[in-house]
Amino acid sequence: SLAMAFPILPGKTEQWKHFVQEMAGPRRSEYEASNKRIGATRAALFLQQTPQGDMVVVYQEAADMPHFFEAMGMSQEPYFVWFREQVKEIHGVDFSQPLPGPLPEAFMDWRAS
Repeated sequence: SLAMAFPILPGKTEQWKHFVQEMAGPRRSEYEASNKRIGATRAALFLQQTPQGDMVVVYQEAADMPHFFEAMGMSQEPYFVWFREQVKEIHGVDFSQPLPGPLPEAFMDWRAS
């Protein structure tokens, strides 16, 4: 699992909200099927408003996180093509390119026993 924060480009917060509503609504079955095919098991998105601008905090679980990102970035499935276009427009991140650095490193993961 991992958590990452992505800034929302200025003026794109409403577009991001519509994007998420699209994934949770009309594209839900595509979202679920496509993500299952690449090994995703859980995802959660949080909108964080900060003085520096809006951010999205993403929590993602997959059995093989590097494979998940590679498959998501390379898939030609219509859902992932649409998803990458939205992410690039809203966040300025191009998932069809290698990530610019290593995946986030977890320092603490507490769970109640």
